Amino acid sequence: MRLTSPLLARSLFRDRVDAGRRLAEKLDHYRGKHPVVLGIPRGGVPVAAEIARRLDGVLDVVVARKLGAPQHAELAIGAVTADGGRFLNDDVIRALKVSEEYLATVTAEQMAEARRREERFRRGRAPLDLKGKPVILVDDGLATGATMRAAARAARARGPERLVAAVPVGSADAVTALKQEVDEMVCLAEPEPLIAIGLHYGDFAQVDDARVLELLKR
Repeated sequence: MRLTSPLLARSLFRDRVDAGRRLAEKLDHYRGKHPVVLGIPRGGVPVAAEIARRLDGVLDVVVARKLGAPQHAELAIGAVTADGGRFLNDDVIRALKVSEEYLATVTAEQMAEARRREERFRRGRAPLDLKGKPVILVDDGLATGATMRAAARAARARGPERLVAAVPVGSADAVTALKQEVDEMVCLAEPEPLIAIGLHYGDFAQVDDARVLELLKR
C-alpha cells in the first residue's frame, strides 16, 4: 500500500497494538506454526506482542543499536546486535572516510550496550532457540532500515526455518533493501516521502523499559 502524502496516513494506525493486529492478519498463515516473534525494543515490542498473541507465537527481543558517525552520533553508519549481527552503510562510511579503528571501537561499544539491554529485558532467561522455526522480526516502523538489517543478520545466523520481517510502515528504499535479508517481507504502508514514523500513528507514545518487561513477562 503506497500513500502519496504523509498527511493521508496520520490515523493509519490507532497505536502499536492496532498495528500489530493488522500485521497479524497479513501473517495469519503462521497461525498454528508457533512462530518466534522478535520485537526490537522498545517500540517494536508492543507490535510484536500483539502478533505473538494472535498467532499463538512466542515473544522475545533482539536489541539492535545504531552505529553513529564520528562527530554526528545521530547519523547512522550502520547497526549492531548483542550477538554480533552487523550492518554497515558502506556508501556513508566511504563518504565520511570513517576509519576501521573508529568502526571497531563504536561496534564494540554498542555491542556491549546491546548485551546489557538484552540482559535487562530477559532477566536471566536464555535467548529462545530459533533453529528450524519460523521467526518473525518486528519493529514499529522502518526508516533507514539499519537496525532491522542488523537484527535480521543476527537472527539468520541462528538457523531459523524461515525469516520474516514485519513492519506497519516503512520507506520504500528501506523495505526494498531489507527484502535481501529475509525470506518474506510484510509492510502495510510505504508512504512517499516518509517524513516520520510517528505521523502514521494516532498514539505514538514513548515505550519505556517497564512496558517492555511487562509484555515479556506475559
